[in-house]
Amino acid sequence: MKINVPNTLTLFRISLMPVFILFFYLPWHLGHPIAAMIFFIAALTDWFDGYLARSLKQTTKFGAFLDPVADKLMVALALVMIVGEFGSAYVALPAAVIIGREIIISALREWMAEIGKKTSVAVGKVAKIKTAFQMAALVSLLIYSPGGEKIWQIIGITLLYVAVVLTLWSMIMYLKAAWLDLTLSKDKR
Repeated sequence: MKINVPNTLTLFRISLMPVFILFFYLPWHLGHPIAAMIFFIAALTDWFDGYLARSLKQTTKFGAFLDPVADKLMVALALVMIVGEFGSAYVALPAAVIIGREIIISALREWMAEIGKKTSVAVGKVAKIKTAFQMAALVSLLIYSPGGEKIWQIIGITLLYVAVVLTLWSMIMYLKAAWLDLTLSKDKR
């Protein structure tokens, strides 16, 4: 395993997760804002490690594996904690859609790589826009704590629903790109 700056940033992002959870659940008025800041820093390292890996030509198999795992784990943790905090269907439903889409697309990418067509389901523009809305929604919802500034809840829920629309749109685009391979019999591939 080669450790370079992008891989170090990914490992740093993973190491932030327990700290993020700790601050979110601390019974302290700054617990939620600090947890949101930690999540925001982790989201920035996600963008930055990918940028560095490409620009410095430091892509590795380890990084290609670990980066998306770290991203999905970070988002899933945040969504589960937010759903627990709100305890409401209007938050649980979009969270389920987002997590479900991540599982479906991860499985699709793995399968497409097995048949040698990984590039058919490479990350597209809609998925990148979806990620930006999703991260903004999660930061807003993490800042909000019951009894706190209602504006963070309103912004967060609005952005979350925009992210869900983009989540479904990008999933449909990926499935459409892979549809022929998904529906052909094994001997015709």
